[in-house]
Amino acid sequence: MGKLEEAKGILSAIGMPKQQTNDRSAYVLLALSNIKESNNWNNAQKPELRIVDMMNFMAENYDKVYKPNTRETIRKDTIHQFVDGAVAERNTNSLDRPTNSPNYCYCLTDEMLELVKTYGTSKWQAALKQFVDTQGTLIEKYSQQRDIQRVPVTVNGQEFSFSPGEHNFLQKAIIEDFAARFAKGSEVLYVGDTENKDLIKNREMLETIGVTITDHDKLPDVVLYSKSKNWLYFIEAVTSVGPISAKRMQEIEDMTAGCKAGKIFVTAFPDKSIYKRFIDQLAWETEVWIANNPDHMIHLNGDMFIGPRV
Repeated sequence: MGKLEEAKGILSAIGMPKQQTNDRSAYVLLALSNIKESNNWNNAQKPELRIVDMMNFMAENYDKVYKPNTRETIRKDTIHQFVDGAVAERNTNSLDRPTNSPNYCYCLTDEMLELVKTYGTSKWQAALKQFVDTQGTLIEKYSQQRDIQRVPVTVNGQEFSFSPGEHNFLQKAIIEDFAARFAKGSEVLYVGDTENKDLIKNREMLETIGVTITDHDKLPDVVLYSKSKNWLYFIEAVTSVGPISAKRMQEIEDMTAGCKAGKIFVTAFPDKSIYKRFIDQLAWETEVWIANNPDHMIHLNGDMFIGPRV
């Protein structure tokens, strides 16, 4: 039996769902174990690998070439389930690494490594029984570790959590600090997470106000609405796609051509040093908010106070 079939057998034995015992998932297990066709399973290791590293391993050692756009399929349909099943864990070398980091990586859990090392030996059945018997405990253990890393945030009076990373810390500051000072009483109509792009998305309210949403449109990172003033705040956290430039401002204007609410455009920065890097990209008639100096704003216009553009 070749290593691919053996890997599929391991995944099936520990009770992974059918979709996670296919060739793709078996190749991922081989990559995470650093097992080549000529290796014995007792030589398994647990290197820290990005998705692209796994794909390179498959191509170099098994002549299995996946197209670049397959990365998300591997992540969503194999790796996520491996993590949920205590087969793999994330970023053991940097627990607060953001989800969209190019260095985001995975490795086997210690328990899974010890199990695969016994495959094909007299110790396999006992090790398998122990792993399966404790799998629920392991899943809870690794789930708790992941939860500790998450960023708690209160949105519209409800408790949510963002995945870790600079971008989501800035979004938390926008919702909890900016809104409290400059958009009191406003409702969050949209905010995305790096793991869930539509964490909060009040499509009905947005469309009622006159914001047209299609699958091709990208809302700013945070959208707030003050019903009492009929003001919409479109806020970009610069740590995602950049500031509200003239081009970005026009894109939002196009999305809101039928909107009667007053529109306020804000770019949020973590600190002044990052703000200085983007000064020449910022559009006129927009606002700047700096999270580590939350009581003040920079107005790129001739008005004295914040307000919608006429």
